[in-house]
Amino acid sequence: MPILRSFFIALSHNRLLRRFGERSRMGNRLSSRFVAGMEIGDALRVAEAVNKQGMAVTLDSLGESVTTETEALAAAMVYHRLLDAIAERKLNAHISVKLTQMGMSLSPALAEGFVENLARHAKVKGSFVRIDMEDSSLTQATLDMVRRLHAKPEVHGAIGVVIQAYLYRSQTDIEQLLDGGIRVRLCKGAYKEPAEVAFPRKADVDANYVRLSCLLLASPLFHGLATHDEAMIAAAKSFASQHGIGPSRFEFQMLFGVRRDLQRKLVREGYNVRVYVPFGNDWYPYFMRRLAERPANVLFLAKNFFRF
Repeated sequence: MPILRSFFIALSHNRLLRRFGERSRMGNRLSSRFVAGMEIGDALRVAEAVNKQGMAVTLDSLGESVTTETEALAAAMVYHRLLDAIAERKLNAHISVKLTQMGMSLSPALAEGFVENLARHAKVKGSFVRIDMEDSSLTQATLDMVRRLHAKPEVHGAIGVVIQAYLYRSQTDIEQLLDGGIRVRLCKGAYKEPAEVAFPRKADVDANYVRLSCLLLASPLFHGLATHDEAMIAAAKSFASQHGIGPSRFEFQMLFGVRRDLQRKLVREGYNVRVYVPFGNDWYPYFMRRLAERPANVLFLAKNFFRF
């Protein structure tokens, strides 16, 4: 389905469709399959419900590529409110942050300051900040920032990063992160990348995902394997079983609204599961990338369109 994937990734950058979708009632209702709601309260209610099902949560305030320092500050303040609410409600949850939402394109120093403050806050509250990985143009800068912050005692252990299996460089990146004691969330990758930097064939991405997941599982650190692919999950289970790695040593991570049946099945089997719960008005790019990642999502929406 490479053509369908490219189509939806292209749509994710269409400003006209984004404006229409995010402002229309129909668009917001369609997005509700993958987005918890527009407000912090919506996300917290979903987090509580997911926790009651025996699963942890990652909360993500949707938004990326802010254009002013004021917007970046506003985005950071939403996350500070989330960290306070997580602690107050005793939720099994942490936060996920995009650097472009923190002003990375305006000033890397500005973004790093906001992220450091969030990580300090998270450590005080006994929580954790995951730095999302965006397209490959930001990979090195993202990793460099995470390493710098992780090295600070006030932040150490409260910050982690995402690695994308479709990039050729990811094995080297993971090896360096493990040497530094930094926790990793492994995913396949949801951006359109040139063949010079990423595996163009799904089979090669899958093989690299399995290889990298084994590296993470063998590490003493607690990592997250983000996938809905049952073949990838089976490979991780098999490796863990063969090497005496108990289910408490890692977690599977999945998206809100995707493969709920599989999430519940893994919990019943005794595995840790974390659900990535996004919320907010700026949902359009995220929504389109979910459709690009998994054609079954398109079929689901088409089948249920008239129920909305």
